[in-house]
Order: sequence, then C-alpha cells, then structure tokens
Amino acid sequence: QNKESGEPESKIPREDEEEEPVKHKEIKLRNYDPEDEELKKRKLPPAKPASVEDTVKEQLEAAKPEPIIDEVDLANLAPRKPDWDLKRDVSKKLEKLEKRTQRAIAELIRERLKGQEEELASAVGSAKQEGSDSD
Repeated sequence: QNKESGEPESKIPREDEEEEPVKHKEIKLRNYDPEDEELKKRKLPPAKPASVEDTVKEQLEAAKPEPIIDEVDLANLAPRKPDWDLKRDVSKKLEKLEKRTQRAIAELIRERLKGQEEELASAVGSAKQEGSDSD
C-alpha cells in the first residue's frame, strides 16, 4: 500500500505508462426511447416479427400420425408355432416333390385310362361276338 494515500500500488497509475484511450462499444438502442438527440440517432428501427406460419405447417405435417390399420390379421398376432423355421427351410424341397408327385399321379391316371380302354374294347368286342352268335 502507498503510505501517502492509503491505496494499493496497483491502483495508482504509473508515470512511465501512457494511458490508452478506452474504446467504447457502439450502443444500439432497441427498447429504450432516448431523449438526447445524439442517442436518438443510435436507436434501431422496431423489429418486425418473422413469419412462423411455414415452420408451424411443417411441424404439423411432420407430427401427423401414420394411418392406423383397420383390419387386424390374426395370423400376425398369434405366436408362431415352434416348427415354423423348419417348414420355411423345407418348403423349396417340398415344391420339387410336389411336382414329381403330380407327374406320377398323371401317369397312373393315363395307365388306368389305357387299361379301361382295353377292357372297354374287349367288352365291346365280346358283346359283338355274343350278339352275332344269336342271329
């Protein structure tokens, strides 16, 4: 502390230091209505509120809920059977077997039809022979 004035030495300006001019910030008055002419020049024009309609419309569109499904498929709600994965894996092999089975059935039907035609032909032939004898 300085003995003469009682203030700490750091507050007393030194003689060898030059005082720099203090730069003031530009004052911008928005809400204050000054009476001084010099301050009236610094007053900003009143701000116009921004249009919020577009942003509100976008937010409302984004917040629209997705359409709710009216029909509920009970198969999707029911739990799957424990062997569903096995059926899925075997389905391709079953398709091949189904084709082979259909071919085999078609062959059997053709054979039976041929057999019936032969039986029918022999029955017709025997009927002709019996009918010719009685004349």
